[in-house]
Amino acid sequence: QVQLAESGGGLVQAGGSLRLSCAASGDSFSTTAMGWYRQAPGSQRNLVALIGRDGTTKYAGSVEGRFTIARDNARNTVSLQMNSLTPEDTAVFYCARVPALGVWGPGTQVTVSS
Repeated sequence: QVQLAESGGGLVQAGGSLRLSCAASGDSFSTTAMGWYRQAPGSQRNLVALIGRDGTTKYAGSVEGRFTIARDNARNTVSLQMNSLTPEDTAVFYCARVPALGVWGPGTQVTVSS
């Protein structure tokens, strides 16, 4: 069973940057597509960035060009560099497999003030 732990969230002003990190346990990490999801208050959880086991990346249109996902298979970690943040990016961010298969970490809160 994969276990996930996100970190790096916080409060930032609009236009600022944050870097999220996710530590994953489990010996199948390097062969698993991973993603960052976010859930804003009153909204469903959505995938915003994906990285395949081969390093291929895909992004939701709303974050394309501002967010960068990366993985380190040696350390079983996934990161999300977020630049040019806007208040609309305020959400709880989760890392998980793609598809998530119901396995989630506690998430990390990102709040962007205007």
